[in-house]
Amino acid sequence: MVTHIPAEAPGDERGALLAYVEGQRAAIRRSVLGLTEEQAASRPSASRLSLSGLLKHVAEIELNWLRMAQQRPNERQRTEETWEEGFRLVGDETVPGFLAFWDGVAQETEEFIRSAPSLDQVFPLPEAPWFPVDGRMSLRALLLHLVEEFARHAGHADIIRESLDGKDAFALIDLAEAGH
Repeated sequence: MVTHIPAEAPGDERGALLAYVEGQRAAIRRSVLGLTEEQAASRPSASRLSLSGLLKHVAEIELNWLRMAQQRPNERQRTEETWEEGFRLVGDETVPGFLAFWDGVAQETEEFIRSAPSLDQVFPLPEAPWFPVDGRMSLRALLLHLVEEFARHAGHADIIRESLDGKDAFALIDLAEAGH
């Protein structure tokens, strides 16, 4: 997958990690360029994933991780009953609406990370078998996890978009740079 990675990430480790997170966010955002709501919601493969569903998922996942790091309740917390809704737009939700929502979450994440005294700062995690045994995560590990999460889903988005109209990551970069 193609991303724009700075030759030298801005500043220190914090700036570098934030730049890589943003690079992966941008890849997912580009996947919906020029599509109608119907195209973005379509599922052109055997997978149940759609581009709009991936967009919603990653925006909500970033918010969830941010709220855990801030040790604040997540106003969009999914339950077992609403988990599937996290992968599709419902009601009056739209692609532009979720892009704007994610922009706000991304800005809040960056402000939170930049204001932290250290990337070594840890926060507690809820008890779950997939979390570290000690139940804590550092801000550094959080940023690395967001890179991993977004990169995984950017790959999904690449496949879905190519299945829709043949546009690959290079074509989407060209579209983005042309202002579409």
